[in-house]
Amino acid sequence: MKRKAWVSLLAALLAVLTACSASRGDLYDNIIGDASMDMAPSNQTQGAPSFGEPPGIDWNTEEYGYLQENRFLTTVANPLSTFAADVDTASYANLRRMLLAGQEVPADAVRIEEMINYFRYDYPAPAEGEPFSVTTEVSPCPWNQETLLLKVGLQASQLDWEALPPSNLVFLIDVSGSMGEPNKLPLVQKAFLLLTENLREEDTISIVTYASSDAVVLEGSHDRAAVQSAIEGLMAGGGTNGSQGIQTAYALAERYFIPSGNNRVILATDGDLNIGLTSEGELTRLIEQKKESGVFLSVMGFGTGNLKDNKMEALADHGNGNYAYIDSALEAKRVLVEEMGGTLFTVAKDVKLQVEFDPARVAAYRLIGYEDRLLAAEDFSDDTKDGGEIGAGHRVTALYELVPPGADVDLPEVSLKYQENTPTGSGDYLTVSIRYKEPAGEESKLLAYPVDDSHWREAPSADTAFAACVAQFGMLLRESDYAGTASYAAILETLRQLPGTEEDPYRAELCYLVQQAARMG
Repeated sequence: MKRKAWVSLLAALLAVLTACSASRGDLYDNIIGDASMDMAPSNQTQGAPSFGEPPGIDWNTEEYGYLQENRFLTTVANPLSTFAADVDTASYANLRRMLLAGQEVPADAVRIEEMINYFRYDYPAPAEGEPFSVTTEVSPCPWNQETLLLKVGLQASQLDWEALPPSNLVFLIDVSGSMGEPNKLPLVQKAFLLLTENLREEDTISIVTYASSDAVVLEGSHDRAAVQSAIEGLMAGGGTNGSQGIQTAYALAERYFIPSGNNRVILATDGDLNIGLTSEGELTRLIEQKKESGVFLSVMGFGTGNLKDNKMEALADHGNGNYAYIDSALEAKRVLVEEMGGTLFTVAKDVKLQVEFDPARVAAYRLIGYEDRLLAAEDFSDDTKDGGEIGAGHRVTALYELVPPGADVDLPEVSLKYQENTPTGSGDYLTVSIRYKEPAGEESKLLAYPVDDSHWREAPSADTAFAACVAQFGMLLRESDYAGTASYAAILETLRQLPGTEEDPYRAELCYLVQQAARMG
């Protein structure tokens, strides 16, 4: 079988495996040849029956934060667009789980920026001394002939694994009763076992569990075998006092703090906290206090039926961290092995982007996604305001839909008495400004990148075309008012024409998911 056909088949099989149940482990082993990566059931809707309800009823108490889709803003009234960088990928893995299970995808579960940032793009490596490179491109918008598409791409520097500083990691694991399903604690155990295989002797590992109360299972260990044994011995049961577990985990991280090292809490949970501090607001305030210790946070979400996506995203966003959803052992491998540097090692924190548009070239704009990462214009230069964290090797991609002057697009009416639209004569479409701090720094640095006609392309590059396909997929899933001519058929046609789609199992899997959404729609 030719390589392209084999990769396409593999992608489809991986997608099916993610949705299959008991026998999937053996099949995965046969395909991948790695007996340690047997798959656990991940996509059957899990119920929470405890009051004698009739059999066959599945309860779904999943929670997602409300997202109000970004609209077009005129550059005369709103010349600045400001937002925090986001490298989370949870939304894509979560909606994949839903689509493969034949479930309707809630609009608020679709965070388009996380879908786009799930994939790799061919951005150049950063220049020496800079934490990331910046790539910009302006091209025709594929779903609206009246508008343009702006892509802004950041590529973080890769780190030499052998030269990385030692890590002080605290595994904070939810072992409450709600984690007893096969796609929760057993999958958590497989994920952490994968991670420990890549740790070094100089790395320090502690393990904290929480249910009705918290417990320190292992403290300050350098013994890989002891860590793995402790993970394998975990059992689920009891309530969910996550706030107490967070307190204990950060206390351990501070006790073994490595001043020049990587200090991080890795939280694994379904987010269903029901003892102690339980609301999103209370947990956010707690984690904002804890991040001042210099300890970073990674959040991994598991399970179905009672997933509290809103709480886990809030914890990651406010705790100098990142958020991934783990729906299979394959996804655990991607997050904790293939993307290990980005998941564990921060190269720039409090990263903020601000785009200033020239009204002479751009009449209006719309940021696609990042709804819950928007900032006030004045927050950009305020170093006390939180931004996003970028890990080693991470990529950040943002898309804007731009309206040129004179385009036939309905825009909000803005009447100003004192402001004038005076042409600048710059010739620029816009300027992208970026602020970031060093991982241990408190003062931000500023980078600026003007975008002029030298960034224009008559046809989008392969990376931009792919990102646009992902964006259209997200807009269709959330029934966006701005989807224009986007369709599942058009997305598939474009994806299949792009180079590398068939060779990349993750991109090939996207084609499978688009087909699945089209069948369900």
